[in-house]
Amino acid sequence: MSFRFQVFRFQGLSSLKHETRYVKLLPMPVTRLFLIRHGQSAGNAEGRFGGHGPTPLSELGRHQAEATAEALAKEGVNAIYSSDLDRAVQTAEPLARLLNIPVRTTRAFRERNVGVLEGLTFDESREHHPKDYYALVNRNVHHVITKGESYRHLLRRATGELWEILRNHQGQRIAIFSHTGAICFLTLHLIGAINRTTKQTPWLVTSNCGINRFEVRGRSNVRVLALNDTRHLIEPTGNDAFAAA
Repeated sequence: MSFRFQVFRFQGLSSLKHETRYVKLLPMPVTRLFLIRHGQSAGNAEGRFGGHGPTPLSELGRHQAEATAEALAKEGVNAIYSSDLDRAVQTAEPLARLLNIPVRTTRAFRERNVGVLEGLTFDESREHHPKDYYALVNRNVHHVITKGESYRHLLRRATGELWEILRNHQGQRIAIFSHTGAICFLTLHLIGAINRTTKQTPWLVTSNCGINRFEVRGRSNVRVLALNDTRHLIEPTGNDAFAAA
């Protein structure tokens, strides 16, 4: 791509010289981003809120992680990041082994801290902590769960880390393993569907080991390639619309 501009130069008091110059513009590097939810956890299988709890993958979740690794290994991934919670790290590890690159873990991509709801079933949460439960399932962005955090807190820590990673890996392919709530709000952020005045949001479902795919050229130039891609899975799970696990 080239851009033409004109230059006028004065030569003495009475003459004007005209030149046309061409400058080659370099295209913005395209970064491919994959946001992957962890495989089915023991808590998912039991219908419990996971939050920051240490619930590991179920047997099905481990199979999902292996299938996801085989699919992403063909995508030319250069860097792997993960929430530091067990279920996310265990999902990232098969891909890291196939590609022989490390998993870089961070607290920033943890699920929302659901405080008093952690470890409870959805029915138990609704019965014992109705205010927190309904604020969560209705995506009240500013509500701080008792002994936990708000979606706004989640958004702030996750997006800050995301853009730092994108700056450090421009033009590369990045896999980030995280959680349904974190991925929902990262995706809303990337597509410009949430801002400082947003009070309530839609919920974007990501199945266990579902993949959200993006091309990123900058904060204002993001292309969505796929949401909740589960073509690599035989048995998708975790399609509930509210379980932040």
